[in-house]
Amino acid sequence: MTAVTAVTDHTDQADRPGDKRPGDGRPGDARSEDGAPENVPSAAGAEGHDRAEGAPENGRPEAASSGAGSPELAEKTEGDTSSDGGRAARSADAPGKDAPEDASDTNPRARGEGDHPARAEDGPVWDDGLIARRVTETAPGRYQTPVVETAAPVPALPAPLAYDGPLRSRLDALRELVGLSRTRLDSRTLAEAGRVLDEAAVRRRLSGEHTVVAIAGATGSGKSQLFNALAGVAISETGVRRPTTSAPIACSWSDGAATLIDRLGIPGRLRRRPLQSAEAEAQLRGLVLVDLPDHDSAAVQHREQVDRVLALVDAVIWVVDPEKYADAILHERYLRPLAGHAEVTFVVLNQVDRLPGEAADQVLDDLRRLLDEDGIALGEYGEPGATVLSLSALTGEGIPELRECLGQFVAERGAAARRISADLDAAAARLRPVYATGRRVGLSEEARDEFADRLADAVGAVATGEAAERAWRRNANRACGTPWLRLWRWYQDRLEPQTGRLPVRTPADEEATARQRVEQAVRTVADRAAYGLPAPWAQAVREAAVRGAQGLPEALDDMATRATTPGGRPPRPGWWPVAVLAQASMTILQVIGGLWLVGQIVGVMSPNLGVPVLLMVAGIIGGPAVEWSSRMAARGPARRYGLEAERRLREAASGCGRARVLDPVAAELLRYREVREQYGRVMGTATAGAPVR
Repeated sequence: MTAVTAVTDHTDQADRPGDKRPGDGRPGDARSEDGAPENVPSAAGAEGHDRAEGAPENGRPEAASSGAGSPELAEKTEGDTSSDGGRAARSADAPGKDAPEDASDTNPRARGEGDHPARAEDGPVWDDGLIARRVTETAPGRYQTPVVETAAPVPALPAPLAYDGPLRSRLDALRELVGLSRTRLDSRTLAEAGRVLDEAAVRRRLSGEHTVVAIAGATGSGKSQLFNALAGVAISETGVRRPTTSAPIACSWSDGAATLIDRLGIPGRLRRRPLQSAEAEAQLRGLVLVDLPDHDSAAVQHREQVDRVLALVDAVIWVVDPEKYADAILHERYLRPLAGHAEVTFVVLNQVDRLPGEAADQVLDDLRRLLDEDGIALGEYGEPGATVLSLSALTGEGIPELRECLGQFVAERGAAARRISADLDAAAARLRPVYATGRRVGLSEEARDEFADRLADAVGAVATGEAAERAWRRNANRACGTPWLRLWRWYQDRLEPQTGRLPVRTPADEEATARQRVEQAVRTVADRAAYGLPAPWAQAVREAAVRGAQGLPEALDDMATRATTPGGRPPRPGWWPVAVLAQASMTILQVIGGLWLVGQIVGVMSPNLGVPVLLMVAGIIGGPAVEWSSRMAARGPARRYGLEAERRLREAASGCGRARVLDPVAAELLRYREVREQYGRVMGTATAGAPVR
């Protein structure tokens, strides 16, 4: 295995492309990012990692962490380094002369600002911006201050992540959906959707040329060992002590990933850069590998760190061992909820070297069965899904296959977008109960008509129409009836005493009954409109109906009063004057016949009973006949007049109810239709349920 080293990423300058570091590409040679050279043997293991982490965070080199392996060199370095680390070394060209203490402030060369050619020959230029001291083999005991680049070129920032058209459309639809739903849904319901939008916006501004992959696993699964095997150097601490990994450690294979690692909250002292061969580095270029603490750690803060980082990375490598691959905590807490993230998931069965014979294949098949039960699609036969592998981080078996899969996965540059898309699917699935429904919702025409009928009954539209019909018929009878019958009825009315009978229902009772009918009609139409809606929108519909019902009975009373106020005499049909003339003729015949008979009796006229009797009989019979005929003919116009009065009152009541109740309810249903259409766009479909009316 090629010897590689770990480089601590303390500053963003370590991510400059084209940095030249001493010992690059040489086995066994490494340096931390603060500029201190480190000669670490290829078999250094965890001890070399401890030395690398022992360097102070301020970037000053220490002899104890140099790892040069030469006591004399360590003594010279430690003895000649100034206590404050900011003063320049004494000039070797004037030994025995004391240089002023502030030479570093006055001498440009002492500050590393000179451009003398001899300086270039002293050694390679360091471009990390730190003043360091090196001891050369050609002049032992002579300290040289390397030249510091004062005008280093600004490195080009990596291109930001670009989402494709469908994903951008879905994110825009989710943003619109959240905006439309803030007044109807509580903040806890929309919290996950808001988090996905925020993370998608943040990730889009960061590098699209890097893929952040986390290695997660249970205690003793060997994830840190796998992390070191992929990096090619002992970066993460391994051992029998649990938990070994107490904080996430990041390892980047290329420059420009500092902002991505900052997003994960990993400090500079826990950032590494493996210096591998050109072929190995090119294979995983763009990879940012993160070693996480144990997800089943006894320390609560470790589990919290795991959950936090898992929500931010682009992909996850789950490391399981033959003993805990069926652990309920792993499957119920992580794998099953993240089943929709199968395309950015790797499941690695580690420690297969402990399984004899074909046991490794059997365990791997059982692991695939459990993943299928969790709902995780497996990427087999060219289908998109999770990648399942078996390997041994200890012996190196299967590591090349995993490295190749990771290389192809990172080279696609699509993991971040697939992760955002999977998060979007998960957030939409959680919101489905508050948006989608499989039933047809809304108000039907039958429900609207029933509501209008109830309001018409409350204001007495039918009774008003019947009263108008009776009034029309009574007017017709009075105009077309015999005068003797009208005189008799008038006389009977005058003789009939006032009995003081009270109406069956008092006005107060009628008002209370009307109010109850209105409230019942509002409740019924609200229930009809809310049927089939998700709970938040059903509640909104009912609340809109209740708000509209406030003051509705009073408005209906005022409207009924205006609608039933007589506006003059009822219209008369065309035959009415003819009937009145016929009735007058019959009366005249009766009068003429009667006077004729009286004249004959008193002897004024010659006796002739036939003609006057015939005239009187014609008038007596013809008068009631004309009245009856007029009554029969008045039924149609009276009925139409009553129906017209009922229609006007019904329309007035319906308009009042529509303005106060139906229109607010329809507005809520329209809002629900809009949010459901947006939800359908979030899901990637045209609609998300039955239509709304």
